[in-house]
This record gives sequence, C-alpha cells and structure tokens, in this order.
Amino acid sequence: MSDVKTKATNASVEDFLNAVEHPVKRADSFVLLEIMTEITGMAPKMWGESIVGFDTYHYVYASGHEGDWPIVGFSPRKQNISVYIMPGFTNFESLLEKLGKHKTSKSCLYINKLADVNLTILKKIIAQSVAYMKKKYPR
Repeated sequence: MSDVKTKATNASVEDFLNAVEHPVKRADSFVLLEIMTEITGMAPKMWGESIVGFDTYHYVYASGHEGDWPIVGFSPRKQNISVYIMPGFTNFESLLEKLGKHKTSKSCLYINKLADVNLTILKKIIAQSVAYMKKKYPR
C-alpha cells in the first residue's frame, strides 16, 4: 500500500502566498485564506508544497487505502485557482449555476480570478461543504 504523498507541513502559508507571482492570483489567495479561516475557525496549514488546507479528516477507502486530508483548501496554480470542495458538487448544482465563470472536476472548483464569481455564492458552497464534511467525519 503506497503512502499518501501530500501531507500537512510546517511551511509558512503566508510565505507561500506572498511568493505567488501573479498579483491578482496572490491577492485572491489572501481573500480565500480569510474566507476559509472564517468559515472553518481553523488556522491554515500547508499541505505538500502548494495546497493551503484547513482542518482535517481521516478517510478509509474500501481498498484499505487511508489517509488524512484537509476538509477544505485551495491552491493558486499557474492556470487557475483550485478550490478543494471535498464532497464534490452533486449537492451544489443550484449554487454553481449562480456562481459565475468556473469549471469543476471531481472535487475541484477551478476559478481564474475571484472577480469572475459571486463571492456570496462561493462562501455558501465552502460553508456547506465544510458542514457536510464535519458531519460525515466527526471527531
């Protein structure tokens, strides 16, 4: 069984975000940092070299593979900002319709810049996702 490669580190979240080259992406990252800190009530942690995560949950797959992962997080990538919505988007379809310009994959919401989306709707998606994860994975 392979070990999970991306784990929480003690690296500085602020240093990581200050090093984001694109000024809009850097500023947007600090806004997301504030939003997720407020919603989760948790301090951010770096996960691997490029993910800012909040809180954690422990998962176990049917295969026996298990690990820890942030309940919510984001990563300012070169192409876009990836927002990690761990339950996926099945329960967020009506909110996604109102969000604005975005793309999704299994658990990633891709946003070019926060000016492209409705921040109130984004906050609702994040808050509902966090509530779902805390209920599904209580401590």
